[in-house]
Amino acid sequence: MDKKEMEKQIIENYQNDEKMMILIYAQWCINNGIDPVALYGEAYPDQAKNQIITEVMELTVPANESEAIPDQTVLNVLEIFGNHDLAFAVQEQIEKREK
Repeated sequence: MDKKEMEKQIIENYQNDEKMMILIYAQWCINNGIDPVALYGEAYPDQAKNQIITEVMELTVPANESEAIPDQTVLNVLEIFGNHDLAFAVQEQIEKREK
């Protein structure tokens, strides 16, 4: 594998991992009765609509068909990808739910 092919593979792997992170986030939102697109918009109000969320929403399932996603898992995944503002918004939702 030459350098260009390796770079392409790394980029593709990152994009696939990013989609998985967004899927975890979106499914967690659905499981907790939260609109993933709206919460993302609250966390990043100056960003244009995120096309990946739209794509990933097609892969989510109703809450009653989903495995539970622990709060800490979604927070960890968001932090790994540097989505600190979104992790903060998720944490706020967790705290609202616990009150």
